[in-house]
Amino acid sequence: MLKKSLKNTILINIGAFLLVLILELMSGWIFIDRYDTLFSFYLWGLGYAIVIMAVIWINHFVLIPFFLDKRRYFLYGILLMGSIFLVSYLKGYGKDGWLGISKFFFFLIYTTGTGMSAFFLRRNIMFRRENDEKEKLQKEMELNYLKAQVNPHFLFNSLNSIYSLSRKQSLETPDLVMQLSELMRYQLESSKKETVLLKEELEFIENYLLLEEKRLSKRCTIEFLIDGDASGLRISPMLLIPFVENAVKHGAQSTNEQSTIDISATIKNSTLHFCVDNSKPHKVSSLKRTGLGLENVGRRLNLLYPNSHVLEMDDKEEKYHVNLSIDLAVSKLKKAVND
Repeated sequence: MLKKSLKNTILINIGAFLLVLILELMSGWIFIDRYDTLFSFYLWGLGYAIVIMAVIWINHFVLIPFFLDKRRYFLYGILLMGSIFLVSYLKGYGKDGWLGISKFFFFLIYTTGTGMSAFFLRRNIMFRRENDEKEKLQKEMELNYLKAQVNPHFLFNSLNSIYSLSRKQSLETPDLVMQLSELMRYQLESSKKETVLLKEELEFIENYLLLEEKRLSKRCTIEFLIDGDASGLRISPMLLIPFVENAVKHGAQSTNEQSTIDISATIKNSTLHFCVDNSKPHKVSSLKRTGLGLENVGRRLNLLYPNSHVLEMDDKEEKYHVNLSIDLAVSKLKKAVND
């Protein structure tokens, strides 16, 4: 990386030197008759280009990093003006005296200022590129961390469901173990992808609800409705399941009363409207929703869909309501990458 950066710096400065040389030769072409030979004219242009670039290089590689970047502004200004004046004196005094010095002094201020503008523009672009790469890397690391947390959280809830049935010595326990293995297989496969088909994600939720419905028996009525065409749409994996898990955990699972869970997924154009309503037990009306799943899904939504989602969570006295809208139009573009 260092060798590449050094190579780029050398190439850029060689290009800048050649550009200054060409500009000097073009500007002095109207006075070419003053020179005895074409070689002497080119030598004059080369000398001017060397002087101009020497001041620029001293400023870029010595004065800026060792004084300006270290906030020694006064000393930087003195040294910059001093170096420009010294070069102007050496170059211009022999021709027109102080008039030649003043002309060359202001000329070098102009060229040095132009060089500084190009220098800071390039450095700003490089800093911005580095910051964008750091932000992208940080975002990927955080998403991987959040996704890794969802896996054990889901597994923990599912195992609790099967454990509850096994204590009742239910004949359905072996089938539920197989069903859980299918759910876990999907989860492990989807965790390797950036996006999955929305249809597959909704099927995963449906299978999870079937598992929970068998465990909760008749004390919980679960409704799951899907309306609209989900074909072609993609979504980040395991993004919706935390809302469903919390509906079970904080609703039916926390009471022996009759409870309800109503879930709907409506697709209009490229927008998914996902709603979850669950009844709340009367004796635990002050139950707080601070589960890891809801915290993670909120952060993931902000990272993945910063300007294309709306999340509303309403903790009412008798029920808990979640309304999520996501514009999945961008996910269509990622289909080819994931398949």
